[in-house]
Amino acid sequence: MQLDKIPQLKHTNSNNFFLLAGPCAIEGEDMALRIAEKVIGITDKLEIPYVFKGSFKKANRSRIDSFTGIGDEKALKILRKVSETFHVPTVTDIHEVEDAEKAAAYVDVLQIPAFLVRQTDLVVAAAKTGKVVNLKKGQFMSPESMQHAVKKVSDSGNEQAMITDRGTMFGYQDMIVDFRGIPTMRQFAPTVLDVTHSLQQPNQSSGVTGGRPDMIETIARAGIVTGVDGLFMETHFDPANAKSDGANMLHLDHLEKLLTNLVAIRKTVVGLS
Repeated sequence: MQLDKIPQLKHTNSNNFFLLAGPCAIEGEDMALRIAEKVIGITDKLEIPYVFKGSFKKANRSRIDSFTGIGDEKALKILRKVSETFHVPTVTDIHEVEDAEKAAAYVDVLQIPAFLVRQTDLVVAAAKTGKVVNLKKGQFMSPESMQHAVKKVSDSGNEQAMITDRGTMFGYQDMIVDFRGIPTMRQFAPTVLDVTHSLQQPNQSSGVTGGRPDMIETIARAGIVTGVDGLFMETHFDPANAKSDGANMLHLDHLEKLLTNLVAIRKTVVGLS
């Protein structure tokens, strides 16, 4: 994947990592615009290439009574409005084959969820839209096996794929990042580290996923040192009341300091290489 293939992406010559960030789910227009405006102000200041992230539909919740979305078309239109208002590219995840064309009409990057990255029809459908495809490594998959997901995209006539590591299951209710996998996966495609989902504590008896947001900076710093091309993180101005994944989100108030530190680390790493 080439960064310049993502429409409207700024600061691609800054030699910084790129960032995919935003709320877990699109909860409404005002919240999406507020978060986007805040993050864009920070990333423009630090010259970080930025893609706004937001799920138009949450089809993989633990419980049937959990929030899944405000309506597909309504959420997708909000993603388009974010893009048009701030001239920023957007990414959203898809869960079914028919979602690919639908979402591609509104966003610039299609994301394949980790649980679904082995689903060939879904990956191929995303690839055939011609959009950049973000392949999340399954929590159950080895870094080496992600080369086959990338090949599904390229064999469908699309060379614009990236891989995102969102951690690996460590027992029943914890995740761990094996940083040895970063250089391995970078052989296949640009590689992103999801620093918030990799800190989830899933499969709780309550049906509500826990998390360790206190470890976000630790994981992010390690990712930059390991040489990731990009970072993925979910952020919100009120994580405790977010509709989805609030337990492992980064509070928006902490984003600028974190990114400032990470840019400094990146400069040091690049200077040593």
